[in-house]
Amino acid sequence: MAFGQLPSVVACGGGHGLYATLSALRRITDRLSAVVTVADDGGSSGRLRKELNCLPPGDLRMALAALCGDDHSGRTWADVLQSRFGGDGPLAGHAIGNLLIAGLWEKLEDPVHALDMVGELLGARGRVLPMSSAPLEIIADVIGHDQSYPDEITELRGQAAVARTTSDVQAVRLEPQDPPAHPEAIAAVEDADYVVLGPGSWFTSVIPHLLVPELAQALLRTKAKRILALNLRPADETSGYTPSQHIELLAEHAPQLRLDYVLADPSFANDDPHLEAYSASLGAQLWIADVAVRDGSPRHDPLRLASIFAEIMGL
Repeated sequence: MAFGQLPSVVACGGGHGLYATLSALRRITDRLSAVVTVADDGGSSGRLRKELNCLPPGDLRMALAALCGDDHSGRTWADVLQSRFGGDGPLAGHAIGNLLIAGLWEKLEDPVHALDMVGELLGARGRVLPMSSAPLEIIADVIGHDQSYPDEITELRGQAAVARTTSDVQAVRLEPQDPPAHPEAIAAVEDADYVVLGPGSWFTSVIPHLLVPELAQALLRTKAKRILALNLRPADETSGYTPSQHIELLAEHAPQLRLDYVLADPSFANDDPHLEAYSASLGAQLWIADVAVRDGSPRHDPLRLASIFAEIMGL
């Protein structure tokens, strides 16, 4: 990073967790790229994926909405992207942004060019990139899914099913097993000054980035500082897991992974006496900071999160 230049930051994830990260990061740098999971198979995204044989646009749409500015135009576009058709016809439930993105993909046949065009239309503060060139399927090995055989491992398929499960997830993998990483996602990670992983659904939004071989290698070899942002509380798929166990899951799926910082809110971190040691085992300094909204709901506050990211990055 040149003297006086804002840092180049890549945020990896999907869904609401990535939305929170991007909403914070766009306040401190305009050299920002989102590398987004493409395994969603539920709702509007799942329908478009099946009907058009395209990447699921939902998480990409949310990332673009997060990068919209706080002025009237930005807020209006973000609201339009996220709005859904009502009624009970064939368009019911589809997000307007999903249809816009899918339509441009069909017209341009280049997913990144289309996303860049949407970003330009919105005045987005950064770029949105799919982590893979192909739509992916998440497969999880879980215990307790079949009540008749509570100790047996069951295979659970699909992002929507895995994200909702309250069974004990042992491991996840992707299909195809060796999916192609998108070249621009690899380039963004390799050229970054900082890479932020998380928060988000651990098995369906965070860990998948470590299961695309070319992207995982880029995350390992990049000279960027790696920041892991932990959730404010466990999601359904990691119900009952401590912060330390979240870090352990990353290490199990990517044994060579090393981190520089682990960021955790005291509401989740303070009851875990092992968190600092687990962070250190991956080379990371633990930062415990109040980054939650003040109404008590499990949501990150973009301004508070931005302040901590800026402090970590020395801005």
